[in-house]
Amino acid sequence: MNLVDDLRSGVETNLTSWRSLDDPSSGEFVFRIKNHGLPQMVILNGEKTFYRSGPWNGLQFSNMEASPNSVFQTDFNFSHGWLISVSRAYDSSIFTRLKLDASGTIQRYTMNLQRDAWNLAYTFPQDKCEEYGYCGPHAVCSIDRVQRCQCLKGFKPASPNDWDLQDWSSGCRRAEPLDCEGGDGFHEVRGVKYPDMIKFWLNMSMSLHECRAECLRNCNCTAYANAYVANGGSGCLVWLGDLVDVKQFTGADSNQNLFVRLPISELGGTTDEKERKRRRPTKVVVISVTCGVISAGFIVGVILLLTRRKRQPASDSKINREDQELQLFKFPTLMAATNSFSRENLIGEGGFGLVYKGKLFTEEEIAVKRLSRTSQQGLKEFKNEVTLIAKLQHRNLVRLLGCCIEGEERMLVYEYLKNRSLDYFVFDQNQRKLLTWPKRFDIIMGIARGLLYLHQDSRLKIIHRDLKTSNILLDGDLNPKISDFGLARIFGEDQCIAKTKRVIGTYGYMAPEYAFDGKYSVKSDVFALGVILLEIVSGKKNRGFDYYSLSGHAWLLWKEGNILELMDECLSNTWIESQVKRCIHVGLLSIQKYAEDRPVMSSIVSMLGSDGAMLPDPKEPGFFGESSPSCRTISRQETFTITELEAR
Repeated sequence: MNLVDDLRSGVETNLTSWRSLDDPSSGEFVFRIKNHGLPQMVILNGEKTFYRSGPWNGLQFSNMEASPNSVFQTDFNFSHGWLISVSRAYDSSIFTRLKLDASGTIQRYTMNLQRDAWNLAYTFPQDKCEEYGYCGPHAVCSIDRVQRCQCLKGFKPASPNDWDLQDWSSGCRRAEPLDCEGGDGFHEVRGVKYPDMIKFWLNMSMSLHECRAECLRNCNCTAYANAYVANGGSGCLVWLGDLVDVKQFTGADSNQNLFVRLPISELGGTTDEKERKRRRPTKVVVISVTCGVISAGFIVGVILLLTRRKRQPASDSKINREDQELQLFKFPTLMAATNSFSRENLIGEGGFGLVYKGKLFTEEEIAVKRLSRTSQQGLKEFKNEVTLIAKLQHRNLVRLLGCCIEGEERMLVYEYLKNRSLDYFVFDQNQRKLLTWPKRFDIIMGIARGLLYLHQDSRLKIIHRDLKTSNILLDGDLNPKISDFGLARIFGEDQCIAKTKRVIGTYGYMAPEYAFDGKYSVKSDVFALGVILLEIVSGKKNRGFDYYSLSGHAWLLWKEGNILELMDECLSNTWIESQVKRCIHVGLLSIQKYAEDRPVMSSIVSMLGSDGAMLPDPKEPGFFGESSPSCRTISRQETFTITELEAR
């Protein structure tokens, strides 16, 4: 056996099952290395995880005890924490083989030469508790109990009726909400396979005590643990969402313990929280009430939508929502449209779910964004996107056709844009040639007009917060449409700035004040637009430089008077010099370090469209002179969602 996952050489080798006992063609199951945070071994059934070994704990995989038999000793080759290969040294005196059968089970055999027979040495998964997510989120599985699945302390069954029927797949939910303002503690769960690292934060230099403090500072933290268990434990692993696939087992290292975050009331303690809240200054109370009213507005809007949905007849229907129709699709309709959400119809992956291409019985093509059931953020983003986009209409914004709300399913249905996203064209060596300068300039103007509409001309003042080339979709005529409003926020008419502890977005497009302090405003979107302008002109990614970012490189060229060197060389036959210079100039004005120096969108649209306009000289851009983002340490308040495949 030799499994490889080597980024440097691009080599990846896996073990694939047969399709059936009699059919040796490639089956549905694959056994492979998964390097995501701490490395682990996984068996995949298509795109879904069927089994995982648990993360490497410094000694072994947390759910795979080292074999005392030297015959089965395995060599692990690491490089800077990345598991490159898993292999077993060749021994001509011992014959063994590893098999992944058509049902997804790994089987190790040894040859008895005297009997000329293969003997089964071991198999995994060994029991139901090793099937991925068998007990659902926030539950722990133990094969030694009559009822295999039990909710973690402080949680209760999400669907009690299902649990009574021995169906635990829905998992558990909190009995009491967390109190991020100092009213939380931790319950230690000893001897468990760590939850899957779906959303996490990892720091290998922290102590367990520092890890606890880090978790308490982050309102999204649900649990923490030592990353490695060797020598008393080291490193900090923090989970930022659901705790999925937890198994309790004997023989676990004494330091392989999980600390689950709970409100003090669930830990048997008391707090003087009510008294502290009563003594808070009036100003804080007013702010809290105001924020509560705004949040309630979002929730009430969606509750009304849900309530109206329940009153609809069985067939697909439409409801009137603020003078526009929002269609409510039935789940079977979208199943049929997407060929049962087949892999062939999968066209992208956003931060909160998969996106599929579909075709309705009317022959209309659609894009269906299906939110992940295991994501706590998914429902929140769903509510946000429905309430926002339903009220927006502009030729440079993607059009929401409707949604589906049935059981645990949450889906958004958009118009399908066959030319995918802007990054597919700008950064591809062949596709970029299709974007002549006139077309790129039209795309720039379209994005700017769409953003101006969000900031100023729509009924709501909206901050997008995740504007990037992959969130700009192109229609059949390569006209741009801004998409993915899951992170967008509404501002009051007179509101200028807001602040959050939950910084989510894509590094390289984040304004400095948002990345470091959680402050966002219209100027945050302006910064992202400036980066997009430079990427469109140059055909290069902002994060694709060894030391300086693209914006830093553009700034140096500007100071040297060689700004046209930034232009994509494939534009040499179609470019218009004044327009190229103006777009770069506006881009540099938009990415200035301080928000107050950046222009507003109305000025940007005017500057881009005015050939003879006199523009001020740009100042130093944000993040100028910093090291490559890929090497930068993320601060405690930065939680970045960076995905390679984007929603279409």
